[in-house]
Amino acid sequence: MDSLTQIVLGASVGEAVAGKKLGNKALLWGAVAGTIPDLDVLVNPWLDMVEQLSFHRSLTHSFLFAIVVSPLLAYLLRRLYKNASATWRDWTLLFFLGFTTHALLDSCTTWGTQLFWPFSNYGVAFYNIFVIDPLYTLPFLGFVLAAAFYDKRNPKRAYLNYAGLGISSAYLLFSFAAKSYANHAFKESLQHQGINYTTYISKPTPLNTLFWSVTAKGEKGFYNGFYSILDKNKQIRYDYEPQHKELLAPYRGHPKLERLLEITKGYYTVEQAQKGIYINDLRFGKFDGWQKNGGRYVFVYHVWRNQQGDLAFEEINYRPKIDGDYLRAYWDRINGI
Repeated sequence: MDSLTQIVLGASVGEAVAGKKLGNKALLWGAVAGTIPDLDVLVNPWLDMVEQLSFHRSLTHSFLFAIVVSPLLAYLLRRLYKNASATWRDWTLLFFLGFTTHALLDSCTTWGTQLFWPFSNYGVAFYNIFVIDPLYTLPFLGFVLAAAFYDKRNPKRAYLNYAGLGISSAYLLFSFAAKSYANHAFKESLQHQGINYTTYISKPTPLNTLFWSVTAKGEKGFYNGFYSILDKNKQIRYDYEPQHKELLAPYRGHPKLERLLEITKGYYTVEQAQKGIYINDLRFGKFDGWQKNGGRYVFVYHVWRNQQGDLAFEEINYRPKIDGDYLRAYWDRINGI
């Protein structure tokens, strides 16, 4: 999830663990705990594109990191606040839950999280919420901010904080229910249209949990479709795109290319470029693929051989023009219009 969401979640967890003992210091250090895992981006200047993709949400998002680092930070904070009633155990729990809830919430997004690093670099992903979702974050933020204005001994403080945790958790549960409903529609329509597939990934479109996208893996390509749970019917149109895996042949065997393909979990297509190839990461779909004229993929990686004969990698950035007309059309599509 985005940084603001993780700060709010961390602050709320810190309050739940030690708010009665630390007051707003629990909110503050909970927010810090919710931020620390994302500091992995600070090493990006020293990593190439594939290394960045591989390192992101690995070490600092793992259960091992939470287990090892939490008691160390707890020791430092216990010494910093010697007169506070919070114990070393309280501080350890604050950081441990701050780290783990951060990682688990990130696992709900499309990118996924390497929870079991270093034993596995597989990105655990549940694909049930978009990385930025105001319906999750804003009510949560309101309750946490309101709680901060009450004395740590006032029971209203805990009530407001738990209300925020409860409402945000209920929204996450709704996202799983909405995903299940959309999955049923996707599978029913694929079967009705006689489309053979082995696996599929469904994920919410930006900023909501009503409008869903699916990518189904066929024998030699992928089927992409969209469905809103507010649609009046389940007649889903699928676009087919061949994978063109054969275009990878001149580059196979290079460890960074193999790692890049591993990161996509096999959901990629390949296009010939003027120099080298483009690899489209289908897990994230297209920015505006829901429109009749299609769109361009969110994550595209350019791969080519440099003058030294080694493989070079570059991420191709594309962002559509977001204006009033675009937003109105998107809002109408979410509402099944």
